[in-house]
Amino acid sequence: MKNRFKTALAIVLTLCMLTSLLAGCGAGKEKISGRGIMHEEEFGGVYIDLSIEDFNALGFIYGDSVDVSFSNGYEMKGLPYYNGYYTQTGEPLLVAYPGYPYIKVCVNNGDDLWDLAALKDGDKANISLAEQGKFLDIQNARDIHYEDDRSLFASDAVFANFRCVSAGSMKDGVLYRSASPCDNQHNRAGYVNDLIAEAGVKYIVNLSDNDEKIQGYIGKEDFRSPYFLSLYERGDVIPLALNMNFSSDDFKAKVVAGFTAMTEHEGPYLVHCTEGKDRTGFVCMLLEMLCGATYQEIVDDYMITYDNYYRITKEKDPARYTAIVDTVLVPMMQSVVGEGGADPAEADLAGCAESFLKNAGMTGDAVNALRARLMK
Repeated sequence: MKNRFKTALAIVLTLCMLTSLLAGCGAGKEKISGRGIMHEEEFGGVYIDLSIEDFNALGFIYGDSVDVSFSNGYEMKGLPYYNGYYTQTGEPLLVAYPGYPYIKVCVNNGDDLWDLAALKDGDKANISLAEQGKFLDIQNARDIHYEDDRSLFASDAVFANFRCVSAGSMKDGVLYRSASPCDNQHNRAGYVNDLIAEAGVKYIVNLSDNDEKIQGYIGKEDFRSPYFLSLYERGDVIPLALNMNFSSDDFKAKVVAGFTAMTEHEGPYLVHCTEGKDRTGFVCMLLEMLCGATYQEIVDDYMITYDNYYRITKEKDPARYTAIVDTVLVPMMQSVVGEGGADPAEADLAGCAESFLKNAGMTGDAVNALRARLMK
């Protein structure tokens, strides 16, 4: 009798333990509460005081769905957790971008979440798992990384993502794009410096930095960009410090300021951000549109960056190639062409670019002067 009782008790305890373990494997186990927050102002968003490594150690996995709430009552349900900006324009996400000091919640290419959520210093954040692996297919399709080792790339130009932009009726050798010639976090600045010196660049539109950041780069031990420095000290660099909310008034006003400055200075010109990919991609796309480029010419130029950094081409990796064009470049083009699902492949791109700039505050004379600087 006693043996049967002991056996029954052991079975009950085992079942209880298994039930507890299974309950811990589902949504709700992985969570953080009461973490500090910081305003990330460059791109607009909210850093949460937890490193990417420490957050993932809690059991969160890229591709999970998470719920985020703040101590002021603002809540966001079912956000994808990615290691890159893989949501559509205007959609929120929790992101662990390589190199970020903390995880960040934000609206991709949209309004600043700090303002949307009416957050203030001292507010706290909570995150809990909503559904494991809900967005894993998107995470796997968009999860791409590049190396910062020059020896792994075919040339200095490929490594620096440096090239001449000559779509449409642009003059050859008047507009270049690249990674940063001053911010050396990816070991590319010195290579860009040498390439723009060789190309005879006379004016730089710096999309990523302000003067304070540039002074910080100049003061670092690894700064080796003397040609950039000569242009900067001469006043031939305009630092715009763009975010990536290309629908915002602030973004448009800064683009107009940069383009107007180009009309007042002789080329050749360099347009760059940090990697020469997103902000540079938008600005060069807009200039290409203005100068009569076709939809396909713009796609071809934009996707060179993904070949340079990630070896993604239409032939080598058609699924990723198509996903990037459809989810990254096309939304950029649609923001210029107009809302309502307009097809950029069928639109009057030059006319749309001119309207975009005029609506942003650029005068007709300035638009014409910009075309005169760039076009044959």
